[in-house]
Amino acid sequence: MPDPMRTVSFKLPEELDEALSELARLRNASRSALVREALQALAANGGRSVTDAVDRLVKPFDGPADLSINPKHMTGYGR
Repeated sequence: MPDPMRTVSFKLPEELDEALSELARLRNASRSALVREALQALAANGGRSVTDAVDRLVKPFDGPADLSINPKHMTGYGR
């Protein structure tokens, strides 16, 4: 017999609530099942984003974070 589940209440912005409902409809799953799946994936990843995971694999970028600080990179921009 599966472990009993706790009921958790949380608030979502209207757009996210609608997206969750639509995804549940498309996947023929309950909203609760989708939230559980998303939380399990986040927990399994240690809370890291995809960007965080990629950062560990890619060499650090050596240069300015914003190329617009160097006027030569802006030459001809907007023409």
